[in-house]
Amino acid sequence: MLHPDQYKNFIREQAKQLGFLDCGFAKAELLEEDARRLEKWLKQQYHGKMHYMENHFDMRIDPTKLVPGAKSVITLLFNYYTNQTNPNSDYKVSKYAYGEDYHIVIREKIHQLIAAMESNIGAIEGRGFVDSAPVLERAWAQKTGLGWIGKNGNLIHKKNGSFFFIATLITDLELESDALPIADFCGTCTKCIDQCPTEAILPNKEINGSKCISYFTIELKDALLPAEMQNKFDNWIFGCDVCQDVCPWNRFAKKHHETAFTPVSALLNFSNKDWEELTQEQFTKIFKGSAIQRTKFKGISRNIHFLKNG
Repeated sequence: MLHPDQYKNFIREQAKQLGFLDCGFAKAELLEEDARRLEKWLKQQYHGKMHYMENHFDMRIDPTKLVPGAKSVITLLFNYYTNQTNPNSDYKVSKYAYGEDYHIVIREKIHQLIAAMESNIGAIEGRGFVDSAPVLERAWAQKTGLGWIGKNGNLIHKKNGSFFFIATLITDLELESDALPIADFCGTCTKCIDQCPTEAILPNKEINGSKCISYFTIELKDALLPAEMQNKFDNWIFGCDVCQDVCPWNRFAKKHHETAFTPVSALLNFSNKDWEELTQEQFTKIFKGSAIQRTKFKGISRNIHFLKNG
């Protein structure tokens, strides 16, 4: 078994072998400042109809509520960047959804990491989360010094930009915290604010989620999209990458090497006509195991209809 002094280096090395971009460690404690920020955000109704954001407030700000006895929070970053695009269609899908559903892919890697930790460190209590539980992933990532929160609300890594998923492993294993949060390097740049098609990015790093294109195209389940948003979607039918595409720090983004994220053929080859004539049967078959299933056929059809008739 490893000596406690070796734990962090071992976990980092295992994470690297599993394909994670970076790894950071923090003490499991109450996120007091983030609690105040989240409470204000909810009161301003910036979550729109994402009512789940109102649930489990105590768990979001205190990791010991999710994992009793938790002592450490391990943050893991996983790259999904690709420069591949579809030259045949005007309709756009966010890069993170090009391949297999990231929840499944990364969750399996976390399970492998936990297994390696138990084999070399001993019995531990730990739970891994990938955008599927009340965890403030970006807050923990910032706390470990992996990056800073940009004006677009995304975590920005100084060497890799922001095209990555954030996974969180909460454990009862006591690990020394990493360095304090790094400085904010956005400076006076306002490109993400200036170029957001729906003006969802506000000053002071506030995001009005109820105006975000990703909210409309994925989270909002209404049969019809708001008429006032007509002609403002920039041809996005699932998610939106505008604020990341224009971010100067993403000049450092490197193409991922995860085979599971190899783009679904349709996303690189579909024409406008293919999208517009897509059937429920085709949707189910083509996007099986894809994050695009989240919006369901009804959602994709609604989004396409909204753009086509704008």
